[in-house]
Amino acid sequence: MILHYVSLITGIIGIVIVCWGVLLGLFDFIHIEYDRLRGTNIRNRRYLLRHHLGSYLLLGLEFLIAADVVRTIIKPTLMELAILGSIIAIRTAISFFLNMEMKHPHYRIDTERNES
Repeated sequence: MILHYVSLITGIIGIVIVCWGVLLGLFDFIHIEYDRLRGTNIRNRRYLLRHHLGSYLLLGLEFLIAADVVRTIIKPTLMELAILGSIIAIRTAISFFLNMEMKHPHYRIDTERNES
């Protein structure tokens, strides 16, 4: 019974992290677009926004995977294991590609260009 609540709370934490990141990203996006309409160069800020949003998504996904693992410990049927394996594979692929995108060179903020 305790593991059920651990799984539930862990899943809720993951959802809250993702929602919080999206909310922060939305506010930043609105601010960045407002500046863009005023003629400000926003390229680096947009990359930084994507990086921050990706970080929140990755952290939230980790919590959701942990919740799924605990849920499977509670009910370790073959069907639950197959579902868990599928969910983990999908979420791991998403995490992998988000990490790869965040490590891509275009995420490195070009400070030299801003200083000249």
